[in-house]
Amino acid sequence: MKTNNVPGKVSRREYLGYFSYGFGQCFSYGLLGSFILFFYTDILGISALAASTIFLIARVWDAVNDPMVAGFMDTRRTKSGKFKGYLKFAPLFVVISTILCFFSPDLAIQWKVLYAAITYILWGTVYTVSDIPFWSVSAVITNDPQTRTSLVTAANLGVFAGIGMVGSLVPLLVGLFGQESLADGYFMAVILIMIAGYAFMMFGATTIRERVEPSAGEKVTMKDVFRNLLVNRHLFKMLAIFFLNLFMNIVNGIILYFFIYNMGNEALMSIYGLMGTFAALGFFLIPNLTKKFRKKDLLAGIIVLDIVVRIVFFMTGYENVPMLLVMLMLTQLFHASLGPVMSSMIAETIEYSEVKTGRRCEAITFSGQTFMGKLSAAIAGSLTGLILIAIGYVPEAAVQSPGTLNGLFMVVSLLPVAGGLIRLVILRYYTYTEEAYRKDLAVLAQRRSEAALAE
Repeated sequence: MKTNNVPGKVSRREYLGYFSYGFGQCFSYGLLGSFILFFYTDILGISALAASTIFLIARVWDAVNDPMVAGFMDTRRTKSGKFKGYLKFAPLFVVISTILCFFSPDLAIQWKVLYAAITYILWGTVYTVSDIPFWSVSAVITNDPQTRTSLVTAANLGVFAGIGMVGSLVPLLVGLFGQESLADGYFMAVILIMIAGYAFMMFGATTIRERVEPSAGEKVTMKDVFRNLLVNRHLFKMLAIFFLNLFMNIVNGIILYFFIYNMGNEALMSIYGLMGTFAALGFFLIPNLTKKFRKKDLLAGIIVLDIVVRIVFFMTGYENVPMLLVMLMLTQLFHASLGPVMSSMIAETIEYSEVKTGRRCEAITFSGQTFMGKLSAAIAGSLTGLILIAIGYVPEAAVQSPGTLNGLFMVVSLLPVAGGLIRLVILRYYTYTEEAYRKDLAVLAQRRSEAALAE
């Protein structure tokens, strides 16, 4: 595949637009990731086991749906470009499907379970149509590696700021609208948040500009797309590392219970959400840090710091609220900082597979990130439900047992250490460094020069 050199500089407005789309889209992701299990168990009234089963069924569907959607996008173009048309189309349906997930119908329990399953699977399908082009478009905005790192940093800043903003807004809005009914409070909160999310997403969709174009007449087939995926061994290692967000997703699913029962203060959820938003400001350091350190080493360093802080967190306990907030802030900062580094490393594997196959397939590459993100969130939701059962959690109880409280604290403080250790093992065997990436860029530049001379 022939790609043009990027004509001109990516404007600040485009960076803002890319940030804005991720910010608005992750209002939806934050709502489902942090609040849907609590909504299912304590408001809709279905069991944690039923909710866990719904999450797993949805991910089985995603295993088929996500690569097929990506393959479709890699083999076709819209009038607006390769990905921009989907970014204009998807936001409305993300908004509608998210709102439907937080509606509590007055039905028998078995019909509530069915309603929850249908709306959750619908949301996951629609979210795929939005999330794959959102990440993939970075590869057609520019082919400059440093600019691309800055772009995915802006995108990740939007993602974590959006999730953090939702975490802070939901308790406030539910308190405002849910004085008579928690179900009504959640429903109104989700409607208002998603209307705002739609505005941010549409601003981003209309601002982003695609620059990297395929050569005239070139056709990528579905066979090319999946061959491109299968040869990309470095991508699979990065996706495994990305999947291990699973452990932090479990924390995000448990922490509301921790604030309610261990701390006796649900309002701390709003502070936690704001901390996530401010922690995302650490993203501004990432582009400069990637100039000084190899991304692999930078990723490992952040993981080690997170492990150390979590061990200290566990040892100091949660009786001292200021210390608790400091520990949570640091863990949020380190977790957030992993995002742009991982996304940048995933993006770089596009060139690796292009060298191997001669075809450039951005969507199938980033569909892996989308699928792993949803898979880790769903498995986390399922495991969260099982963890609640295992530690003896009693839904809607005024007080939980000491064993339950200890279990909640151990999950919040110590569980992500396991994910960090596994990530370090995988990174030990990750060999696609900046040096290898630059060699592949040189190979592709040579091929394009030869193709231009041949024309």
